[in-house]
Amino acid sequence: MALLIAGLVLFLGAHSVQIFAGSWRAAMIARLGEGPWKWLYTLAALAGFGLIIYGYGQARGQAPLYDLPHGLVHLTFALVWIAFICLVAAYWPRNHIKQALRDPMVAGVGLWALGHLLANATPGALALFGSFLIWAVADFISLRARGASAAPASPKIANTVLVVLAGTVLSGVFAMVLHVWLIGISPLGQG
Repeated sequence: MALLIAGLVLFLGAHSVQIFAGSWRAAMIARLGEGPWKWLYTLAALAGFGLIIYGYGQARGQAPLYDLPHGLVHLTFALVWIAFICLVAAYWPRNHIKQALRDPMVAGVGLWALGHLLANATPGALALFGSFLIWAVADFISLRARGASAAPASPKIANTVLVVLAGTVLSGVFAMVLHVWLIGISPLGQG
């Protein structure tokens, strides 16, 4: 569990510098230059991500702290499906979802984390998904306070429909194939 916590601190810490230490970040960029700063940021994030993966793998065998109602699995699927749509919306130009949320990537991370908290009650899962949920809420609030992520100009209905379709296909492929391959667990209860 220590490696998981270290990874979360490193990964989410790197992603939180703009939230909690924006002036320090600006001073470091001025001192080091933008390129070296991005390299340091990337190395910290990748090291943290690696520790998260390894640490969560070690923590996976822990017993749940409490029983979860079986019906929450359906809510998890719905939240993760919407999270995938948000993920696609973050990168697809001129869509209504990006206009409404302004920060669909951060909203998607929060929905993904909340959904997984509803389906997992082990100490490792609570640390992992709880940390990401807290980070997403803090980042979403921070982005709004900073006025970041201006709404896109004139969204198109066709783009929004394509975002929903692509997010739906991506979430289906992830649930049916990639989750088992990458995570080792089927969210569909198979294998």
